[in-house]
Amino acid sequence: MSVYTREDLSIMQAWPLERKIQVTQAKIVEWYLHYDGKVAVSFSGGKDSTVLLDLARRAFPDIKAVFVNTGLEYPEIQAFVKTVPNVTWLRPDMPFHKVIEQYGYPVVSKEVARRIYYARKGSTWAIRHLNGQNRDGSPSAFSQRYVKWAHLIDAPFLISDQCCYVMKERPLNRFTKETGLQPIIGTMACESIRRQMAYLSTGCNAFTKAKPTSQPMSFWTEQDVLQYLKMTGIPYASTIYGDIVEEKGKLVTTGAKRTGCMFCMFGAHLEKRPNRFERMAQTHPKQYDFCINRLGCGKVLDYIGVPYGCVGGDENTA
Repeated sequence: MSVYTREDLSIMQAWPLERKIQVTQAKIVEWYLHYDGKVAVSFSGGKDSTVLLDLARRAFPDIKAVFVNTGLEYPEIQAFVKTVPNVTWLRPDMPFHKVIEQYGYPVVSKEVARRIYYARKGSTWAIRHLNGQNRDGSPSAFSQRYVKWAHLIDAPFLISDQCCYVMKERPLNRFTKETGLQPIIGTMACESIRRQMAYLSTGCNAFTKAKPTSQPMSFWTEQDVLQYLKMTGIPYASTIYGDIVEEKGKLVTTGAKRTGCMFCMFGAHLEKRPNRFERMAQTHPKQYDFCINRLGCGKVLDYIGVPYGCVGGDENTA
């Protein structure tokens, strides 16, 4: 049985920032005390986890942070993380090019990529979902979202959702097992259906999960994060995000909108132009060439119809 409903989440997302700060810090304190201080903040260097770490350290200044250096971060993010004290750096045991060779490219979304990966292995549930069907073969309203991507089963390259697990989750899981420090994570329900469902199921502090996790900012929105950064004036990776300004009644960053893994293709088909790869071509040409040409992401983007070359040009190629 779920802890919250979607209506509950909508109400919480509409709370004023001051109340969200209070509730989030209460959840952090609850987590910290439950584990007698044996906790750590998962810190990516991005704006969300920067806010989370600040909230945690206002309550517990010595709380440890953990950063997974996947090699896929923007160089500006790595430079920013180096300025933050008491951060443990981890590395994955498999580089990205090996991940895509063994498992496949991260395409469309984690949900779609996972179903393509398992459908190719003959999994009946994945095939049903891609066909828009329930278990009994009847039409499924839930699975209709996957039908348009069923053609990716025949794509001439591997596809999977394993990248995040291998590159980020596995090193963090190993760290938790070795140190006993239980993780606090800066994910938010507004970011994806998967994260929304996880929050509705367990709430902020999931003590009873097989791998307990705290997500105390789950009911925040991106506007809350930007408002917090602007209100507090705390340092963030401004060399990549740029300034925080108001545009048409909303706060936006003048630079990058997201700073996850540079070569990730999840959600790229939904972005307005210039998309992340078109911007990368201008701002980080060395990484762009490695991504598009050496890693082969250009052929994948061509296949799913996502532009990645010079904005306004006719050709996708660099």
